[in-house]
Amino acid sequence: MTHSHYIGLMSGTSLDGVDGVLAQLDERGQIQVLAHAFEAFDAPFRAELLQLNKPGEDELHRSALAGNQIARNYARVVHALLAQSQLQAKHITAIGAHGQTVRHRPLEFDGDATRQQAAVGYTLQLNNPSLLAELTGIDVVADFRSRDLAAGGQGAPLVPAFHHGLFGQPDACVAVLNIGGISNLSVLSPKGDVLGWDCGPGNALMDFWCHQHTGLAFDRDGAWAASGRLDAELLYSFASEPFLHRQPPKSTGRDLFNPSWLAQHLNAHPGLAAADVQATLTTYTALACSQDILRFAPEARTLIVCGGGALNGHLMRDLAAHLPGVQVVSSDHHGLPPLQVEAAAFAWLAFKTIRRETASLPNVTGARGARVLGAIYPR
Repeated sequence: MTHSHYIGLMSGTSLDGVDGVLAQLDERGQIQVLAHAFEAFDAPFRAELLQLNKPGEDELHRSALAGNQIARNYARVVHALLAQSQLQAKHITAIGAHGQTVRHRPLEFDGDATRQQAAVGYTLQLNNPSLLAELTGIDVVADFRSRDLAAGGQGAPLVPAFHHGLFGQPDACVAVLNIGGISNLSVLSPKGDVLGWDCGPGNALMDFWCHQHTGLAFDRDGAWAASGRLDAELLYSFASEPFLHRQPPKSTGRDLFNPSWLAQHLNAHPGLAAADVQATLTTYTALACSQDILRFAPEARTLIVCGGGALNGHLMRDLAAHLPGVQVVSSDHHGLPPLQVEAAAFAWLAFKTIRRETASLPNVTGARGARVLGAIYPR
């Protein structure tokens, strides 16, 4: 069977840096990861990306320069992967480069009922795929979300179809939870049906609060949250967020779950210890995810967790406590480490684009039909 090599690059809403994988795919799209590399964002660049998640001065200029910087970060990860695998650029069919999401507002703003014009909205991922192709000498596939928006969809999440091929089981319903900056869930039926949507916040709020009060980028293993006490009134306030009660398909991002959102809730509950807020944020993340599993996938008996949240032991225990009877495990237990899953998904999405095969799922995004995703930038 013929095999080809692809690179997948992911820099998620957690804003920690770039994960990249070099993978081998066969003609059926079955994937084997051969190498993994990570490059952290430095503190000034991470701060700039955070600022670009909201309106600011001269943001078009700053966004363009940030896209150039993302491409340079991506290129360094690509060269690290090539060195690890001892392959050359000519051996790689394409790079799937998601870019850095700074705005995600699907199905908003530009509708006009008098003209029977449905809103499309927009999604914005900072990137410079042309520069990445120039720096690597490899074809680049980027801009994966826009075509689904054009077809009336949310443009997210993109990974449930990949999750199905990787984690689906013929005799059981499996739920896959990716906890990055935002949490998204895939529900994989043994009949082959796939559902997926964003549940709510993942690491974004926890990381922000941890950095503000401890200076650390994240709460390692959830140890700080574990030292605090859950505040029931604050949790109830968090849980009143309307997004949590919307029916899928739905998607979200830092446009909603951001420091301003957190401040609004905390202003109504003054005087809480910082560790107690962290404990409550962690439980809120677990609650948002678990309630969706209980509502929409009650038959699932396995929850496979990937993304950075899978490394947070306290969060994983909290998830398990909210899901009695469900086995909550890291994706490590199913053959792929948590920090490699999303990057592998973008290698697979690039594979689908190059072959002009549809990769979106209308049941997931709400689009009018399945579409070929992504734009190709030749080397």
